[in-house]
Amino acid sequence: MAGPVIAPAEPADAGEILTLSRAAYVSEAQLYDDPFLPPLVETLEEVAAQIDAACVLKAVLNGRIVGAGRARQEGDALHLGRIAVAPDLQGRGIGSRLIAALEGLAAEGTAHFALFTGAKSEPNLRLYRRLGYTESHRGPGRPGVELVHLRKPRPAG
Repeated sequence: MAGPVIAPAEPADAGEILTLSRAAYVSEAQLYDDPFLPPLVETLEEVAAQIDAACVLKAVLNGRIVGAGRARQEGDALHLGRIAVAPDLQGRGIGSRLIAALEGLAAEGTAHFALFTGAKSEPNLRLYRRLGYTESHRGPGRPGVELVHLRKPRPAG
């Protein structure tokens, strides 16, 4: 498979990104027995607002948005989130490429990258660890969901 093109999302992408996110997070909802996970209840207007306000990247393959993710700078940390890959294309490196591209958005002075996932989300945890993220702490999320927070130092240079 030729790699997808990673590019900034545009307001017109909001509907397709919303659909992608919902499809990608269904397995998480099943894992946690929670159909109200934030990515599943986000509205079209909220996705469009995030595209306007945050750094949102999309992965496009053959004209289809097959992945998306967000980055938000807070002080010396770049927080990554809502990383989603189309279910039929998971496990093919799209998530890794998106994460690398999101990390590339870090502002000067960024010391580390941060993200989180659910404690039961083993495929996500494996991916993040393979990409150099280590657990920093755990904490409560929605009822019945323990969140694992991970960090990765920004490489020098």
